Formats: sequence, C-alpha cells, structure tokens
Amino acid sequence: MIIDIKDLDCIFLTYNEPKREEFWGKIKSMVPWATRVDGVEGSDAAHKAAAAASGTERFILIDGDNIPDAAFFQQSLILNEKNADCVFRWRAKNSINGLVYGNGGISCWTKTYINNMRTHENSDGRNETLVEFCFDSKYIPLWNCYSTTYPNQNPVQAWRAGFREGVKMCLDRGRRVTVPEFTNMRSYQNLEYLNIWHTVGNDVQHGSWATYGARYGTYKVMLDQNWDYTRVQDFAALEEIFMTDISRQFEKRRAHYHYITGEIKNKLKIPVVEMGAGQSAFFKKFYDKLHKNKDIMSS
Repeated sequence: MIIDIKDLDCIFLTYNEPKREEFWGKIKSMVPWATRVDGVEGSDAAHKAAAAASGTERFILIDGDNIPDAAFFQQSLILNEKNADCVFRWRAKNSINGLVYGNGGISCWTKTYINNMRTHENSDGRNETLVEFCFDSKYIPLWNCYSTTYPNQNPVQAWRAGFREGVKMCLDRGRRVTVPEFTNMRSYQNLEYLNIWHTVGNDVQHGSWATYGARYGTYKVMLDQNWDYTRVQDFAALEEIFMTDISRQFEKRRAHYHYITGEIKNKLKIPVVEMGAGQSAFFKKFYDKLHKNKDIMSS
C-alpha cells in the first residue's frame, strides 16, 4: 500500500515553546491543512489529544520546536502487512549540537496505537514506558532526516532539552542503572550522543545552557540516587529544578557547573571537554556531512 503524506492529517503539537506562534505560521504556510493542539499537560495525554484532532487514522505529528523540510510532504509511505499498524519516526537535525537522530523528529502515528498506549504520566508501570515511547516493537525509527529542531529558544528550554537527554541516554531501555552497570553496558552510539550533548553548542544562542543541562541530567540520574528520574517526563518538575538548583545559584553557578562536570568525569569516566564557539562550529561543519538520506522507509 502506498500512501501520499499530503493525504494525511498533520498535527502541530505545542506546549510552551517560546517561538510556537512563529513556527505555527511557517508550518501553516507549508502545510495549509495542518491542525494545532496546544498546552496539553503530559506527553501521553498530549498525544491522545493529537489523535483526537486528526480526521485520518494515520497522521503526521510535528513537535512545537520543529521546522520540517517542505520536501517531506511530497513523499509517500510504503506500507505492508508487517508495518501497517506501526509508528514511524524520522530523524531531525538538532540546531544546538548538530546531532541527527530521532529526538524531536517528525513522526507518523495511528489513532489506534495512541489510544491503546500507556506511557509517561499514564505509564503501565514498565520501565520501557515511564519516560519514552520508543521501546515498543511497533515503534520504528527510520533513517532519513526531514526537519530541524530548535530547542534553544530561551535558557529554560535549552537547559531542559539538554537535561532530558542527559538523563535518558544513561538509562537501559528506560531502567535506571548503577554506576558499575553504566560503565559496562553503555552503547557506543548513546555514549557518542551523550558526549556531544555535554560538549557542543557554544556557537548558538543559549547553547551553553543545553550543555549545562545535559551534564546536570547525567549527574542527577547517575549520582543522585534520591532523585526520582521519572520526573524527567514532567516539564513543570523540570522547570522547578531549573529555578531551584540553577537560577538561584547565581554566583555559585560556575562552581556548581564545574562540580558536576568533575563528578561525571571522575565517577562515570565520561571524557567531558570544554569547547568554545569556534570549536563547536568547526565540529558541526564536519559532523553534518556524516548523514545522507536514503529511501524514506529505510531504518
């Protein structure tokens, strides 16, 4: 079965992204049939609201800090008996650090899948569903990159984006691990992405907040065992952490930054380095060349 993407409903899912109105205008000019869902608390609930807003069983979902490539809407899905009921997520390019992976990318869901899932604040209790969607066998990450995500529109958003990835890339399929487990089970790709989140981004506005957030997220999940890591899916809880632990540090902020950096270097054996704006820009210029699109359904 071949389905033209332009025949599917398109939902723009926003929460409190600083440029959501500007991005909505750009998306409406690109995808005039798009619908917007705004301000729903909780990832599971927000996705269910998006499903309710779609008039087609299968639909496209765009996050509130994402700008898609117009060429995406000229593509066609190729479905068969194995993937007809699956979710697809394509890669996005991250404007902070140049990473190209599923975080923040365009996705394609079915209403049935979303209405049956139990994740995040509505989790069924399994580690795999506490803070993620992606560990279900029907959730298929695809290779191609069709959008750019901009999670650095103010300090809080940039810090939150880094903090969330700093936490989630330390987990084992959603499960919190011990320090010895972490040092033994880290996948090469996760460690590569984590190191880049910790390091690259000083060449863009608020990029240093993202690297700070990534380091603190890694510290909290791995070295603060009293912290409930499932709070990473609660944006209000993350803002509270930012306001309490970061914004109120003021003069102590630099010391706090260097302390957590030292802790993750020494106790987790993660090789964190400091990169200036020129070094970050240089890294991204060459890292960007590593990704080449293939067929739209390539995984």
